[in-house]
Amino acid sequence: MPTYSYRCTECTEAFDIVQSFTDEALTECPACGKRLRKVFSAVGIAFKGSGFYRTDSASSGAARTVTKAASSTSSSASSAPASIGSSSAA
Repeated sequence: MPTYSYRCTECTEAFDIVQSFTDEALTECPACGKRLRKVFSAVGIAFKGSGFYRTDSASSGAARTVTKAASSTSSSASSAPASIGSSSAA
């Protein structure tokens, strides 16, 4: 379950709480009873290393090989639906 951060608008009381996605957001400060606001911060995930994008560590020759393989696959895939369509029409 995710952890949410809250801060009071009056007394600046701040705390974190574990809540389900379906739980209602808290609205009342436990210290003073005034209004609470959710505190939004940066997402705690970082993609590091190679392999997340096709162009990260691929040399220009490797990129051309991938492009050729993709174009030959798409041309054979485009002929397959034509034969399926003609057989289903019969």
